[in-house]
Amino acid sequence: MDDEDYASMLGELKEIRRAGLVKLRTLRVPVLQRTAAARTPSGSVEELIRHAVCRLDEGTLRAAAEYTLGLAQGTRDWPGADRRRRAAEIYGVSIERFRKDQELMLLGQVAEAIDRLGEGAAGDRWDIGTTHRVVPVAVRGRTVPVSMHVHPVDLLRDVDVVVAPANVFFALPEPYKSSVAASLRRAGAVRGVTGDILEDPIRDELRAWAERQGALGRPVPPGTVAATGAGALTGQGIRRLYHAAVAVPRGGTNDYDVQPADITRAATRALAILAEEERAFRPPLRSVCFTLLGAGRGGLPYRTSIGALWAAVEADLARGARWDVHFVVRNPSAAALLTRLATRIRPEGDPTPTG
Repeated sequence: MDDEDYASMLGELKEIRRAGLVKLRTLRVPVLQRTAAARTPSGSVEELIRHAVCRLDEGTLRAAAEYTLGLAQGTRDWPGADRRRRAAEIYGVSIERFRKDQELMLLGQVAEAIDRLGEGAAGDRWDIGTTHRVVPVAVRGRTVPVSMHVHPVDLLRDVDVVVAPANVFFALPEPYKSSVAASLRRAGAVRGVTGDILEDPIRDELRAWAERQGALGRPVPPGTVAATGAGALTGQGIRRLYHAAVAVPRGGTNDYDVQPADITRAATRALAILAEEERAFRPPLRSVCFTLLGAGRGGLPYRTSIGALWAAVEADLARGARWDVHFVVRNPSAAALLTRLATRIRPEGDPTPTG
């Protein structure tokens, strides 16, 4: 993309920020439309922007971009001023400072992410616009279907159990944050007719679990898993949440440390709890979906998180487990890495098996 197209795209993104997604059809955004036609199956500008934002680093940048452009759940029809105010809160700055500084920066980052869509070696590609795929995986002489989802975790449907990341204090982030745990808490909340949260069942159940274990307000060992209900997510066919304590807060900062071994330990424990709970429900629990533990605020590369998770999943399947296994990721490149690891397919030009 040349400088002229970049400047035009940035101007079009500013116009979408101002008008909101609900008015997208009425806006003149020729550069974005041309790019969407070339890089998405549907030719949708909104789809193009969503996939670009998914490529931004998790944390303040992605969260602020989602609110700025109305991509965060429930903000599609918010006025531009309200979206800007919430994005400024995420950065902890005044609305005016955000408008002059962070907003311009993050819209530029979205434009650059759009320009990069479709890059990568053939073996690393996952077609943007492809949100679901079933991958056949060979495990101990049998073929196991593994379902891949590329979309926000709160859009999952009809999966019995979701394994979500947590910190060792089992303290959930605020619902307006962009993390997996915040998204599940937000989607599991009971809301009134105006959208206000009336009940916060996932937070309440997790606190009750910690209190029963004598762990309220103190850390649990990394790898510990707490099982709770799914709150309002039951309406989407999700029946249980397994909160995997893998993130250890780093003193004096807002950052976390995550060890791959703790991810494998937590995934193994989650599968053991699933086996214990399976027949306590009617119908029995059969499907489980893993999020990429430690790949958000934990800072682990996708490859590291995926490898640590797959070690536990593959071991359980090799022992004869018959779970319907799912993975949900936000980034198509993470889906491509996961597919390649699970199927032992190397990038094009390197036929050497990995197993």
